Amino acid sequence: MGRAVSKGPKLVERTDCVSELAKFFSGAVPVKIPVRVIKGDAVNGAPAEQTAIEFGTSREVLFVSRLPLDFDDTVRVRNSDGSLDIAARIVAMRFHHGKMAVAARFLEDVANWVIKA
Repeated sequence: MGRAVSKGPKLVERTDCVSELAKFFSGAVPVKIPVRVIKGDAVNGAPAEQTAIEFGTSREVLFVSRLPLDFDDTVRVRNSDGSLDIAARIVAMRFHHGKMAVAARFLEDVANWVIKA
């Protein structure tokens, strides 16, 4: 399995499919940032899910998704306090054991993103 990450009293396994996809992104850094991902740029009525960014670069975020996504789809990525609220385009996907790893590239600069070039 993946590397264990401590989060409170239980251990959360880092998802292997995202780790494998991250190998294709130079400078990808492991993180664990809970986010809400919304398909499209709309907020109300659009398919959405809670997930976590597992890897990031200065321009991309990588996470597991169960949304019906495809290459070039746009998603909105938002954390709980709203300090990250950005549109991104799907640039890579990897299916592995029934899970889908997704890489999404920011459509604009993110001033407060934790990973800088």
